[in-house]
Amino acid sequence: MFWNLNYWDKASTLAGEVENPGETFPKALFGAVLLVMGSYLIPLMAGTGALRESSSDEWSDGYFAEVGMLIGGVWLKGWIQAAAAMSNLGLFEAEMSSDAFQLLGMSEIGMLPAFFGQRSKYGTPTISILCSATGVIFLSWLSFQEIIEFLNFLYALGMLLEFAAFVKLRIKKPDLNRPYRVPLNTFGTLLLCIPPSMLVILVMVLAAPKTFLISGVIIVIGFCLYPFLELVKEKRWVRFIPEEPRRQVFGVPTESQLDEEHGHESSASLLS
Repeated sequence: MFWNLNYWDKASTLAGEVENPGETFPKALFGAVLLVMGSYLIPLMAGTGALRESSSDEWSDGYFAEVGMLIGGVWLKGWIQAAAAMSNLGLFEAEMSSDAFQLLGMSEIGMLPAFFGQRSKYGTPTISILCSATGVIFLSWLSFQEIIEFLNFLYALGMLLEFAAFVKLRIKKPDLNRPYRVPLNTFGTLLLCIPPSMLVILVMVLAAPKTFLISGVIIVIGFCLYPFLELVKEKRWVRFIPEEPRRQVFGVPTESQLDEEHGHESSASLLS
């Protein structure tokens, strides 16, 4: 269930492609929450209500299709399987897009080589998409349950880093212009991050030893990769995009524009 309801933060990686994200994202997330709740509650209530004599052991992967066949026949089972296939395709596309735009954004601010920022004639980050798809192929040697546990562990660790960065930016740079600003003060944001932090820590503690081992190896690789990329940038073995000027997010002025307009005064909040 944790895996089914995570990765909401990935939508932020596409903020630069959305016009007026400060207004668009809250509306989209609110509608998505309602759709997700309905997509889980309605089928579960219908299935458990119609098959009261079924045991919990029968509810394994793919059992919804069997429930559909028992309730409505072969046609309903086929519809459920087709819907599941389209859902998985959509999840794959969303995950690949968010990962690709993360690599693109890191390239545009000079953290990764410039070739990660290459776009096709349609504006899609071609190299970043290929890298994301390659990562999926490497996960194919794991079972589905192992992949879920592995992704949950890394996602929980990433969320802790995001919460820490969120609070730190509120303390260090409270007036930094943002595509969307959470309408809480610094103490409120700290309280907001405590419950989900406790949840993700619990998820990490319950992980299997194999998950700790694989995740630990990846974390070590990440720590080694950063100084290596700094060395590559210093030696100019590959080209990096200069940090300035940075691509402007739709509807969000750059810091230099704010300085010119307000004489280096603190920028106003994007949300009243």
